[in-house]
Amino acid sequence: MAGARPGDDHTAPTVHSAGLTPRSATVLDSAEVSRALTRIAHEVLERNKGPRGLVLMGVPRRGTHLARRLAERIAQVEPAFDAEACTGSLDVTMHRDDLRRNPTRTPEPTRLPATGIDDATVVLVDDVLYSGRTVRAALDALSDLGRPRAVRLAVLVDRGHRELPIRADHVGKNLPTSTAERVFVHLAETDGEDAVLIEGPTAGEDR
Repeated sequence: MAGARPGDDHTAPTVHSAGLTPRSATVLDSAEVSRALTRIAHEVLERNKGPRGLVLMGVPRRGTHLARRLAERIAQVEPAFDAEACTGSLDVTMHRDDLRRNPTRTPEPTRLPATGIDDATVVLVDDVLYSGRTVRAALDALSDLGRPRAVRLAVLVDRGHRELPIRADHVGKNLPTSTAERVFVHLAETDGEDAVLIEGPTAGEDR
C-alpha cells in the first residue's frame, strides 16, 4: 500500500495471518486534507504573528510536499511571503536512532531555503507523528545546519503512541489508533491522490 516508507515510525509493523484481509478505512479524503492544510497554514501565521522570519522545512518524502503546499497557502494570505525562497527539505536519515537496524535507508537531499535558517522560525513539516523519533532526528539534523530562533512542528496526522517527549504545535487530524493499526498518507505528488487511510487488524482476528 502506498504511503509508507520502510522503517517509518508512523507505521506499526503488522503480521497478517494467511488468508485474512486487512481492514482499511479512509480517515481524510482529498477535500478534508485540503481543509486541514489551509487551517494549519492560518495557525502558523497566527502563531508567528505574520510571515516575517518564517521558514518551512519538510521531512522527505511527503513532508516536503506538505511543506510546499503550506507555503503556497501562506503566500495566498500574505502575498509578500516568498513560498519558494522560504521552503526547504530536511533529510534525517543519518540522525535516526534505528540506522543500525535499518542500514538500507537511502538518504534524500537536504535543501536549505534561500533565506537560510539562522534566527528564523523553522516549522518542521511531516505527514504523520507517531513515536517522535523522526522528529528527534530532524532536530539533530537541523542543529547541524544553523541556529533557528524557534522550531515548531506541523503534521497532517498525529496518531499518538509517543515514545519521546515531543508534541506537535499544528495538527491536521488527531487520530487515536492502536499499535496494531497502520496509518498511510497518500498525496497527489507521490500517490496520485490525497487521502489518509488507516489499516486495522485483519478480518477474523480477535483483538
